[in-house]
This record gives sequence, C-alpha cells and structure tokens, in this order.
Amino acid sequence: MLLAEDDRAIRHALERALTLEGYQVTAVADGVEALAQAHRTPPDVLLLDVMMPGIDGLQVCRVLRAEGDRTPILMLTALVETADRIAGLDAGADDYVVKPFDVEEVFARLRALLRRTSPVPANGVPGTAGPSDVLRDGPHAPSAFSPSATASDKQITAAGLRMDLQARRVWRGERELELTRTEFELLELLVRNAGIVLDHSTIYDRIWGYDFGPGSKNLAVYVGYLRRKLDEPGAPQLIHTVRGVGYVLRED
Repeated sequence: MLLAEDDRAIRHALERALTLEGYQVTAVADGVEALAQAHRTPPDVLLLDVMMPGIDGLQVCRVLRAEGDRTPILMLTALVETADRIAGLDAGADDYVVKPFDVEEVFARLRALLRRTSPVPANGVPGTAGPSDVLRDGPHAPSAFSPSATASDKQITAAGLRMDLQARRVWRGERELELTRTEFELLELLVRNAGIVLDHSTIYDRIWGYDFGPGSKNLAVYVGYLRRKLDEPGAPQLIHTVRGVGYVLRED
C-alpha cells in the first residue's frame, strides 16, 4: 500500500495502524513523492490525502488515471461539501473517507476496494450468503433471473444499457460512458437487478462490503454522479429513487 499524507501525526498513526492490520505500507509526505513511488513500485492500493502541498491528491489521481493506471484509490479529505466529493470522484478516486475518521472505517473501505479488484474464485463471486441472496451480483450469476435484464458471461444489458464486463465498458445506446471503478460496480449491480428495488443496506453490502448506516451520504453521491453520466436530454431517467427504501433501474 502507498500512503500519502502531509500531516506528520496522521501519517505516522495511519502507518502504524495499517501495519498492525497486516498491510505493507510505504508512507510519503506529498504528491510528488507519491507519484515517484507509484511509478517506482506500483502498489496494490493508494491512500491519498486531498490537501497536500505542491501536487495534491486530486492531481495525483488525474496523472495516474491519464497514464492508464487503474490501481484502487481511497481519498482522505477534510472537505465535506458534495461538490468536493464529486471533484474527487471525477479525478478518478474510487472512494473517500472524511476527516476526522474512525480507522475501522478506513480498514473497511480498503477491504472493499481490494475485494473488488481480487480475482473471482472458480466457485463464484466472493462473499457470504444473506437475506439478499436472490440478487444477481457477479459474472457467474444465472442469466434468466429477471425479465428486465439479459446477460452472458461477457455482457449484460437492460433499459438501453450495455455493459462489457471483461473490458469494463458501458454504453447507453451508441454513447459510451466513462465510469470510475465504483460507478461501474454500482451500475452493474443495478443492471443485473433491473426492475427490482435495492435497499440502501443491500447496495452498501454488495459494493462496499459494509453498511455505513443511515447518516452516510456516500451512496447518494455516487448515484447522483452516475445519473449525471447516464441521463440524456429528452431520454427517460434510468435510476429512480424509492424514498425511504433505495434505488431501482428501469426505463419509464
């Protein structure tokens, strides 16, 4: 893991905690060092502070993504406005944690990012059974579950959307969409369960591996950003909010 944080106390505390958790951590103090280290020894995951001197965390994200580097990136930020979160996602970050944070939340989000980038075992999608087991949520799910969606080993389609799971590409009609890793995972879950209302807890569990509770705005931010990429003038909205429950993908 590569950790970039300019606050010395936070950097040392995180490095200690992550090492005790079993991670091999390389810690640096700014964005210039982060980019140099990422190029020298590519990490499995990056933990980047947004506000750093010189090159900040957002610029580090943009450079790595422009180079085609798809390493998972978790941002640390003291900026809590929705626009600030969107800027991080737009730069290429996969997830974020708002300061001050509980280190257990950092661990949970890192586990979720690494789980999504790990190879799928031969016996199916990783994870344990639960109340929402009826959901189709992986590349080995059966293709005849929902009349609203069709699937193969490589592609799934629903509501005018087509997703190439191996190439991780998405189209609405003829228009290709540029999605981050987390946006792609969220859209895949909705497409596989087109026409079915998915509650907040189920989505958090399937995408992040952890339910952050009713006070978290993480899911709403990602859904809002995904809508902006999906929606077209004059075309029906695809992701609908079911107030007090969750979200559903359907073409009205």
